[in-house]
Amino acid sequence: MNNLIEKADDFVLNLFKEKLPNTYIYHNYRHTQRVVKSTKELIANSEINVKQEEALLLAAWLHDTGYTRTFKGHEKESVNIAREFLEQHNATPELIKEVTNNIEATKFDATPESISEKIIKDADSSHFAKDYFEETSELLRQELELHNIKNFTTAEWIQENIRMFTEEHQFYTDYAIEEWGPAKEENLLQLIEDKNKQQKKLKKEEAKARMKARYKNDNPERSIQTLFRVTLRNHIKLSDIADTKANILLSVNAIIISLALANMIPKLDAASNKHLLIPTLILILFSVASIILSVLSTRPQVTSGEFTKEQVKNREVNLLFFGNSHKMPFEQFKWGMKEIIKDKDYVYESLMLDLHLLGKVLHRKYKILRITYTVFMIGIIISVIAFVGAFYLM
Repeated sequence: MNNLIEKADDFVLNLFKEKLPNTYIYHNYRHTQRVVKSTKELIANSEINVKQEEALLLAAWLHDTGYTRTFKGHEKESVNIAREFLEQHNATPELIKEVTNNIEATKFDATPESISEKIIKDADSSHFAKDYFEETSELLRQELELHNIKNFTTAEWIQENIRMFTEEHQFYTDYAIEEWGPAKEENLLQLIEDKNKQQKKLKKEEAKARMKARYKNDNPERSIQTLFRVTLRNHIKLSDIADTKANILLSVNAIIISLALANMIPKLDAASNKHLLIPTLILILFSVASIILSVLSTRPQVTSGEFTKEQVKNREVNLLFFGNSHKMPFEQFKWGMKEIIKDKDYVYESLMLDLHLLGKVLHRKYKILRITYTVFMIGIIISVIAFVGAFYLM
């Protein structure tokens, strides 16, 4: 008997090494060893004969070999593999039938009838009453996910286990009921406790999400800050664009004047070039006018650099602009800023005033810049017409 059981052990070990996919992280050789160990424990505390013991241990070793061929219906394949193995080792028909009956009893929906079937059934589910239940349960969950059977969330898996404990599973042997039953109850209580923790955590997260959403809806601080930030950034960008356009006009007109002074004016002394005098002067005059206007559009306005406490209290001064405070002592400036900070409405009002003043500055810049481009355009047109007329009259 022992020789055949040892051969079954070696057979299962080699079979799993060679043909069991590594996605079976629960139904593997380690699980089989645990089932065999639980089977021996139940055999030691039951009244069965030697033949029944041999059949039980062989069934315990061979009951999950079908996983090497298929996941669904693995019990049937386990029966076929067990029969092939036992026939190869000249087992009696009676022993083969006993082993295959025991394996079929491990089906999830099977109801065991004989004492042997009850023992193998309890041994296969003995992890429900073991201290390694949490570990094996998680391995089974991951195995189901790896085989695309079903993906359980943590909460769903806890609930599924509770359902299994309370509605589906039961021990059949007297020893399992008396010795493993209390441990199973402890694991069930732990599952219920874990479920309560999950529910509390979920409720806490939902409450936080509701409070956060409510805070966003009831408190528009962030949207107000975003409004001021975006608007200020746009004002600054527009100011940069205006300065860039003015610089372009300055550069272009400076080049025109340089070329005119260097190449055209020295040649006007000749009698043959007198007709170019007026067109050249027109070109230079309009270029000078464009340069002056470009400078005016970018020239900063000089402010007093000082403010009084009355102005701050009456909210008549924009402390956010450096030009209104650059001459003030730090202590007075700090006092003014504190007056703004301690009143939220004053902060927003100061930002509004800053935006308004920036808008007025932009209006002035773009107004002068528009005039500058108009003068430059008219100057170019008149200059070209004057040059064409001068050549035509000559």
